[in-house]
Amino acid sequence: MFRIVFWFLAFLFLMLAWLVWAILRPTLFTRRIERALRQFVRDRDALEAAFFQAAAASGKPRGLAWKQCAFQQGVVLARDRANGEIVGLVGVTIGFEAIEGGGMEDVEAVGNLRAATALFTHNGRAWATQGRALFNLEPREVLVRYKGSLDAL
Repeated sequence: MFRIVFWFLAFLFLMLAWLVWAILRPTLFTRRIERALRQFVRDRDALEAAFFQAAAASGKPRGLAWKQCAFQQGVVLARDRANGEIVGLVGVTIGFEAIEGGGMEDVEAVGNLRAATALFTHNGRAWATQGRALFNLEPREVLVRYKGSLDAL
């Protein structure tokens, strides 16, 4: 008889814990998004500098050096379905110059400005960037193109 009562109470406790979690989870996620957005706004200058430095050091595109990077106002937030991280998408306009001996010196279009979206990730504590840019896509277009792996927030 004691075992039946024990298991029944254990089951009730687990159901209550699940119910509380189901009710609180959306609120906790909303707070996480708001906190991440505040951090992004606060650290934006440093994040932009880190993006430019990482992108310029990547060696991509081959034969070109990063000359300038102008960031648009605002940020579009998304959730990466694979790992649950918050992703920040910021529109950028990038200027390149040919590297001597890189094979691009004679290409006329090298000096043209390129539209892209800069990617930033929030791991739950801080924002970071690997200098990854998605060329020829605005932030909203990134959400459409990668709808299988990103959820708009």
